[in-house]
Amino acid sequence: MASPNASAGRPVYLKLRDQIAAAILDGRFAEGALLPSVRAYAASEGANPLTVAKAYQQFQDEGLVSVQRGVGMFVVPGAAATLRMREREAFLRQEWPEIMARMRRLHLDPADLLDEPERA
Repeated sequence: MASPNASAGRPVYLKLRDQIAAAILDGRFAEGALLPSVRAYAASEGANPLTVAKAYQQFQDEGLVSVQRGVGMFVVPGAAATLRMREREAFLRQEWPEIMARMRRLHLDPADLLDEPERA
């Protein structure tokens, strides 16, 4: 999942992918659960069905969902753990260095942020 600032220039299918990934990680799409149909998800998000299909295809390519012809796409067992590991690696590689650099420029100590979450 990308940071909010990074998502501004991202293609819509990647933004939808991030939303679906968050839903899997949050348990809204539990392992074994049927994902909404492409058309239903497109309607709920105000997106083009082809764009949703492209986002869903990414999960299929990554082995995080399985397709049952005539039924739909299901979140595979272990998908949340796999996704969490991949998202952590991407965050640490792509987003964290930028966040740390900004914190250093602003003289923010991570411990202070953890001690006072309401200020952060």
